[in-house]
Amino acid sequence: MDASGGALSGRPLAIGVDFGTTNSSIARAGASGEIELARFSAAGGMTDAYRSLLYLEQLRDRGAIRIKSWSGPTAIEEYLSAETKGRLVQSLKSFLSSRSLRSTDVFGRRLTLEDLIARILRDLREKAEAQFGARIHTAVVGRPVRFVGADTEEDSRFAEERLLAAFHLAGFESVEFELEPVAAAYYYESTLDHDELILIGDFGGGTSDFSLLRVGPSIRKRGRTAGDLLGNSGIGIAGDAFDARIVRNLVSPALGRGSSARSMNKVLPAVPNWVYAKLERWHHLSFLRTSSVINMLHSSIAEAFEPAKIEALIHLIKEDLGYHLHRSVQKVKCDLSENEAAAFRFSDGVIEIEAAVERADFEDWIAEELGQIEACIDSLIATSGVGTRDVDMVFLTGGSSFVPAVRQIFETRFGGARIRTGNEFTSVARGLAVRAAERHDSGKKHFSLDK
Repeated sequence: MDASGGALSGRPLAIGVDFGTTNSSIARAGASGEIELARFSAAGGMTDAYRSLLYLEQLRDRGAIRIKSWSGPTAIEEYLSAETKGRLVQSLKSFLSSRSLRSTDVFGRRLTLEDLIARILRDLREKAEAQFGARIHTAVVGRPVRFVGADTEEDSRFAEERLLAAFHLAGFESVEFELEPVAAAYYYESTLDHDELILIGDFGGGTSDFSLLRVGPSIRKRGRTAGDLLGNSGIGIAGDAFDARIVRNLVSPALGRGSSARSMNKVLPAVPNWVYAKLERWHHLSFLRTSSVINMLHSSIAEAFEPAKIEALIHLIKEDLGYHLHRSVQKVKCDLSENEAAAFRFSDGVIEIEAAVERADFEDWIAEELGQIEACIDSLIATSGVGTRDVDMVFLTGGSSFVPAVRQIFETRFGGARIRTGNEFTSVARGLAVRAAERHDSGKKHFSLDK
């Protein structure tokens, strides 16, 4: 390795980093254009999807108290094996646009959101360095068209600045951002031997992003121009929102949502609805593990008409079973993508939930979200100056692209023959590495939000 941190040839590593709400990945483009993904050790073997979460424990070491943390697959293993659970933190990307969430208390220490994200990114970088055999100090990094919770472009700029700060804290000296759907387009373009007008649909855990652009060999040869990007759109709805609907309809009723209690000769909800709103976002569950919330729930048991459900809710919160619940929700969602019906099961201690679920029911639950995604796509097409017949191909990527109702949105507008998929969980990282290689080799323009 030379002094610049590149390979022996002196050519800097062309690195792409996709920091996702649920999973992250990192890729490099070789000198001849080949893409290599970093691989990570996990309980089930090697994986190229690094879970974007942290697990923190408070340890006593020679009389002093310190906080130990793990990230990615190791964090899950440590969390599952711990007898006394520490704090599991996930979906941090979803909070980047929030001006109210600057920091959080972790065992008496205030840690900023940037600190927590940097902890994940540092491990991601160091593990990739060990595999690639070279120091990583520059990268092209993905960002959504619109961050979760961002109502204005100013909100998205604020979120991007925080993400940039986290990358710097994690040891990245130079970072260039690229839109995630455009990065997926770079990957798709690398498979083409002709030019196309394509629509990219990138479905992550927190956002759904769309880009309409021209790609192909002649465009790469002449260099990209702003006119090649016909438009972008994005919405803060994706896999997490679908999961929330499953929790609302299958899980929360078994834990007391909708049940009542008698108080002062009045019949009132046994538990405030805001508790179940936190439950729907499984990464918010740890916020309920406070003495005030637990005491409030215990006090409601005596007056509740269905006390066993409240006891089950307390068990879920105290045992910090958010990750376990998430796995059950993910399983039924995946099963419904492949079958017309599936069984939902979640069991732990006093909790025992079993239910048969029809795909049609799930699609009814997410109908509002599907409508918003449709509106986002239709708006992009309407403002781009082209019609659906002009689009040569649609490339769908991300986990929720497997949901049949999501795919149907595109088949209705473009026809099944024009739909392409592939490397749904790593296409963004691959495309970011392609962009990084172009940047190193020729300095060609890249697509951005500014046309």
